[in-house]
Amino acid sequence: MTVPPLTWIVLAASPFVGSFLAVVALRFPHWRGLLFGRSACDSCGRTLSPLELVPIASFFILRGRCRSCSAAVDPLHPAMEVGALAVAASAALVTSGWILVASCGLGWMLLALAAIDWRTGLLPDVLTYPLIAVGIWVAYAIDPASVAGHAIGAAAGVIFFAAVALGYRMLRGRDGLGFGDAKLLGAAGAWLSWEALPTVVLFAAVTGLATVLGARALGRTVNPTDRIAFGPALAAAIWLVWLLGPLVPG
Repeated sequence: MTVPPLTWIVLAASPFVGSFLAVVALRFPHWRGLLFGRSACDSCGRTLSPLELVPIASFFILRGRCRSCSAAVDPLHPAMEVGALAVAASAALVTSGWILVASCGLGWMLLALAAIDWRTGLLPDVLTYPLIAVGIWVAYAIDPASVAGHAIGAAAGVIFFAAVALGYRMLRGRDGLGFGDAKLLGAAGAWLSWEALPTVVLFAAVTGLATVLGARALGRTVNPTDRIAFGPALAAAIWLVWLLGPLVPG
């Protein structure tokens, strides 16, 4: 089996993309200098050399510590680099050509959103809104006749989760689901069409429940009032449905 050159390029670039996404997640919401600022140690401020910026390898060679001050490097860096590579590899198994690039764009954005929500409990509009727009554009590029279904999916996703959030707030007097989650489900509808939304919600709920049960199995106390980021579970569900399709094909 011959692997297309574009696939090799995407795979080779993915750890570097992951490194950038780690910085995005760690600096949120203060993204000033993100694109043009020099990478530096968060503890001592020393500018990092090119050899210290090699994805995955640098972290393990330096044993996860700054070469100057020996401060621990946030493990989110290698996690995001490996995660971005896993996104590209899984996408390459089922897509090719420009759809592979679009798939990686979706997966990498979901990875960034999951990391930000996990760290801060927020899903920034500056990432979710473009994800909705690009999803509808990709749907048009693949099949112009499908755009209506994807636009309906985007609207339905936002409205459904927003209604759930408002209903929970009215019944319980506190927030149970963020509006960022509603916008992310809207992005799911934009990329996957409305028929896939029930599968996305089911997969996300199962993933979220498994996360809570896993935390309790490890001895962590999880109370009913604890705030648990739902974005990572929702992002994982969107990615799985994008790769494998919904349980009931539309």
